[in-house]
Amino acid sequence: MLTRLHVALLILRLPKQQQIIGGKMSKGLIWATAEDLSRNRGKILSLYRQILRSLNSPDLPLNLAARLHRKAQARAIFMVAADERSIHNIKDLIDVADYSLSLLRKGEIPKYIQ
Repeated sequence: MLTRLHVALLILRLPKQQQIIGGKMSKGLIWATAEDLSRNRGKILSLYRQILRSLNSPDLPLNLAARLHRKAQARAIFMVAADERSIHNIKDLIDVADYSLSLLRKGEIPKYIQ
């Protein structure tokens, strides 16, 4: 079962015209339109890069192999989430990615990526 972070991370793989910005959906009621998706590209790329950078933090109790494994997991999650088209699921995934990033910055590992 995919978590919300999985979906948020996968949005990254959508073409530039099909990316979503959290919070502002215009035409789609339940399913995201290409316009809705294009507004989120910058936010998703930013979350993706910040999560990968945070996994390099010396505050995390991870050795090199564990860090590389967590980075591979994060990349896979973003790739899988790229196929998500539900506006509500995408918003939830972005929220979870923000929350996970806040935990990583505190030196904690979110439970669903341990």
